[in-house]
Amino acid sequence: MARVTVQDAVEKIGNRFDLILTAARRARQLQLHQRDPLVPEDNDKPTVIALREIEKD
Repeated sequence: MARVTVQDAVEKIGNRFDLILTAARRARQLQLHQRDPLVPEDNDKPTVIALREIEKD
């Protein structure tokens, strides 16, 4: 089970509402295989991967 804290991601995006929209768009891209993940998948769901990618940047 992945544990993702969104505090770092919120600081990078600006506010939690924009974070949710950004993560949802990215998760949709990953789910539809439109783009490759930028971080290791580790059996995580697309939403978790999207949040980890945002934290990483």
